[in-house]
Amino acid sequence: MQHTVIPSWYQREGYIKAMANLIEKELEKFDRPEQAMIFFSAHGVPLAYVEEAGDPYKAEMEECVDLIIEELEKRKIINAYTLAYQSRVGPVEWLKPYTDETIIELGKKGVKRLLAVPISFVSEHIETLEEIDVEYKELALKSGIEKWGRVPALGCESTFISDLADAVIESLPYVGAMAVSNLEARQSLVPLGSVEELLAVYDSKRRELPPPVMVWEWGWTRSAETWNGRAAMLAVLVLLVLEVTTGQGFLHQWGVLPSLH
Repeated sequence: MQHTVIPSWYQREGYIKAMANLIEKELEKFDRPEQAMIFFSAHGVPLAYVEEAGDPYKAEMEECVDLIIEELEKRKIINAYTLAYQSRVGPVEWLKPYTDETIIELGKKGVKRLLAVPISFVSEHIETLEEIDVEYKELALKSGIEKWGRVPALGCESTFISDLADAVIESLPYVGAMAVSNLEARQSLVPLGSVEELLAVYDSKRRELPPPVMVWEWGWTRSAETWNGRAAMLAVLVLLVLEVTTGQGFLHQWGVLPSLH
C-alpha cells in the first residue's frame, strides 16, 4: 500500500503560532505578565531512548521551545522560560530536568508567578488535567509560587488544525516539492478548487483493497481453518481420554504412558 509519512511537525509555522497565541492569552491573566516565568513541561522518555537508540525527541523539544520563544519575542513578549520533563515511571533514568524537581527549585529561587505550558501534548487528558492541574499546581503553591497558570492543550485550535491540513496536502504527489515555509505562499500553491483533483491523482495509484474473506492458496478460508483446528484439537483430546481409560494406544506402545496391565 502506498503511503506518506510526516515524521514531525514541531517546527511548523502554524503550530508555533498556535502555541504562541495560547501563551500570550494566558499571560494576560497575570497581574504582572512580564514577571511570569513560562514553564514548558514536556512528556519525558527514558534517557536510553535518546543516548542509545538515537531518538531525536529531546533535540526536537528544545528546538520547538526556542521557536515558540522567538515567536513571542516578535510580539514583544520577553519572559524568562525553562523546559522540564514530566510523567516518568519506573526505576530507570528519564530525561532531565524533571518537572516536579524543577518546580521546587524555582520556588526556592523566589519565582512567584508560573505559567505551565504542556508543550508535547495536543489534547487534554490525565497528564494535563490531573498531573499538571492538580499535582504540580499543589506542589508549586507549597514551594512558594503565589500565582499559577496553565496554557490549555491545543485541541481543535483553528490555526493548529489548518496547519496539520497543510502538512497533509504538502505531502501529496508533486505538491510537496513546491512547498515553502511561508504560510500564505503555501496556501496559494494549492487552491481549494484543485484539492479534489490532487486527491484523485493520489488515489488512482492505490491498489484495490483485498476482499473481506481472505482465501488461502489451498482454497480454505481463515474461518474454515479455525474450525478445522478446533475439530483436530477435540479429536486429539478424545483419543487421549480413550487411551488413558483403556490402557491401549500409541502412547502406551511408545512407552510415553505406563501400561495399566
